[in-house]
Amino acid sequence: MATNTTSSPSIGHDALALLGRILLAALFIPAGFSKLTGFAGTVGFIGSVGLPLPAAGAALAILVELGFGVLLLVGFKTRWVAFVLALFTVAAAVFFHNYWALPAEKAFVNQLMFWKNIAIVGGLLAFAAFGPVRLSLDNQ
Repeated sequence: MATNTTSSPSIGHDALALLGRILLAALFIPAGFSKLTGFAGTVGFIGSVGLPLPAAGAALAILVELGFGVLLLVGFKTRWVAFVLALFTVAAAVFFHNYWALPAEKAFVNQLMFWKNIAIVGGLLAFAAFGPVRLSLDNQ
């Protein structure tokens, strides 16, 4: 007879999920805040890669990074928030770290940044799939 080794999440499981949310939020919240305080520079940078409506793009980036970063941190609507952050991070990787279109001297660092973003997407998709567990506003 097979034994079921699945059990309900432990406090250690919950603590690791909380730590994961904190570490992911530690990437997005400061980035959003720096875009807010350096709005003109952010608009210029977005415009420099040829994206349309750079001011609207900067405002959207601030909303997603700062606003959704805080929501991820506290675990509110975690699955949905993590999915939106994952989509945003893929878009950022493609538009701002397109190493395949850069000269060799810029390609290496941008390739690292691209794949770092893709790895972050993996962590976000795990939260989108499994949720925040017990230590979150979603479970209060």
